[in-house]
Amino acid sequence: MNLFQSKWTPLFSSNFVGVFNDNLLKNCIIFIAVGWSLPAWMTQSQLISLVSASLVLPYIFLSPLAGRLAVIYSKKKVFSLCKLLEIAVLSLACVSFYYQWVMVAVFSVLLMGILSCLYSPAKYSLIRDIGGESGVSYGSGVFEMMAFLGILVGTVTASIVSDFYNQWLVFGLYMGLAIIGYIFTRAIRVTELPEDKSENVQLNPIRFLINSFRFAHQYKLVNAAVFGASSFWLIGGMLQMNLVIHSKQIYYTSNSTTGMVMAIAAIGIALGCWAAGKISGSEVKKGLVLIGLGGMILMFIALTFFKLSFLFYLVCIFIVAFMGGIFQIPCLSMIQKANLGRKLGDIIAYLNLVTFVFVLFGTFFFSLTTHFTNENSFAVFGVILAICLLVSSILVISSSEFWNETKKIILTIFKSNHKD
Repeated sequence: MNLFQSKWTPLFSSNFVGVFNDNLLKNCIIFIAVGWSLPAWMTQSQLISLVSASLVLPYIFLSPLAGRLAVIYSKKKVFSLCKLLEIAVLSLACVSFYYQWVMVAVFSVLLMGILSCLYSPAKYSLIRDIGGESGVSYGSGVFEMMAFLGILVGTVTASIVSDFYNQWLVFGLYMGLAIIGYIFTRAIRVTELPEDKSENVQLNPIRFLINSFRFAHQYKLVNAAVFGASSFWLIGGMLQMNLVIHSKQIYYTSNSTTGMVMAIAAIGIALGCWAAGKISGSEVKKGLVLIGLGGMILMFIALTFFKLSFLFYLVCIFIVAFMGGIFQIPCLSMIQKANLGRKLGDIIAYLNLVTFVFVLFGTFFFSLTTHFTNENSFAVFGVILAICLLVSSILVISSSEFWNETKKIILTIFKSNHKD
């Protein structure tokens, strides 16, 4: 299937541009605004934490509302309206950079986080509407690949722009990308299921979480898929934080070299997502879940117990990230594949909420491990390894399908090699 096949191009492109802009704004503030005159109570570290939190905190409070918007309204219209509002928000960001108003800049990131949260279920639900049941694996794979490329390119662009800062260049990027993103969203062509306005809106995050778990339990492997996809972000978050410490402590890397290590990880995930979608084709290859986890486990064993050369360290990081993409896509595809109808929007919102909780767990585990081991990065890799083993065990226990499908894939590969 052609990556730029006409029916997919607007959705994939709008996802890339949206993630690019989120990360460009966030990292421009981190790289540039730290040099502004900050309030007396705010340190540079606090500014970085505040900016990062502003982009993700809306998910814990607004995910139930976002899910309902994708159920009771046209998903394309929800997506398009939020992208239109992003133009106004980024105009505010331009004003904050012009006058160096740091709190206005942070507020603009918060508004971007709110809009991203509100259109996330609608955006993800469009994958099935556009590709149909047979296109969910391919669509999910390329969709996630574009997201990680957006993170990578947005972060790298912000670092380059900060070194050669020109406010009009920054303003042009913000506004140009916002307008392009809106145009791509408007260009999406899709036939949606009828809106469902029959149920009451449940805005309490805890009650929403409980109700969604019970509803998802009625559909085969949906809760397992939500658990797996959320675990990916827990593991990925801990890995990203530890790369900074490990690269600097063990290999004495500069900031730019550390950034290269993180870029290799982002590229690995993006390629893993693409490969999983390509391998799956019109099916959902559940066996890829344990294969991806198995590859990650082997690499984390090497990272935990051996002091590798820098080259082998980069290879291990790339492979662990690639296998993470292989692990992630079948989980997302299982959710898309389930015959949820309009309730898919609610389940995507449920996934977002669980993911945010897991990310918090990952941050807690990372902080706890570094506190008690005096920032021993090998110990952090060991904790991530233990989490991967635990996730594998839980998934195998939750359903024999994961292991059975994994054996089928391994046997198919073995027979193919034997014939050759």
